[in-house]
Amino acid sequence: MPSRPLKAAVAVAIAGALSLTAAPAQAAPEPDDQIFWAGLAKTYAATAEYAYEPFAEPDGYKRPDTCAELTGTGGMGYHYLNIDNVGQTDPVKPAALLHEADSTRERDLVAVQWIVENSGPGPAPTMSAVTFAPATPLPPPLDPKKTYYTLHAWLYKDNLEGLFEAWNPDVTCTPKAPTEPDRVPDLDYIDWTG
Repeated sequence: MPSRPLKAAVAVAIAGALSLTAAPAQAAPEPDDQIFWAGLAKTYAATAEYAYEPFAEPDGYKRPDTCAELTGTGGMGYHYLNIDNVGQTDPVKPAALLHEADSTRERDLVAVQWIVENSGPGPAPTMSAVTFAPATPLPPPLDPKKTYYTLHAWLYKDNLEGLFEAWNPDVTCTPKAPTEPDRVPDLDYIDWTG
C-alpha cells in the first residue's frame, strides 16, 4: 500500500479512537470542560481524512500555491480554503486546512483554521470557549479590504507556542531535506580470513 493512503487510513483510525476517548495530548490555554474537548474530538473525526491530501479538493478545499511563513516566528503552511465554510464556528467545518510540504514535496496536514468576517463593533467570535484572534495574513481569495477573525487548532503537529496560536515555529515553507538512509557497508571487501 502506498504511504499516503496508509497515512490516511491510520489518521482516520486514530480520529475514530480519539472521538471515543479524551482530548488531544497538547494542553489548551484555558478551557478544560467536556464540551470543549468533545468539540476538538469532532474536529479530528471530521478532518482526519484530509491527512491524505487528494481527499481535500473534492470536498471544496482548494489547493494553493502560496505558503504562509514569517521569518523568526514560524509558519502556518499552505491554506487549503473552503470558501463555503468561511463564517462557520462549527467544529466540524473549518474554513481552511493547513498543510506543510515534507521532504518528498508531498503535503502533510498540520492544522485546521476557522475564519469569520469581522462584522463590526462587538466582541470577537468564540468556539467552545476559545476566542478568535484578528487574522493576518489572509489566505486568497478572501477580500483584503475586509477584516476577519481566525482560530487555528494545531491538531496534527505539535505547536510549542500553544494549541491555538496562529504561527507554529516548527512549520516552514521550505521542504525539509530528505534524510540519508543508513548505509550498510559492502561486506564483499572485508577480509574474513583473519
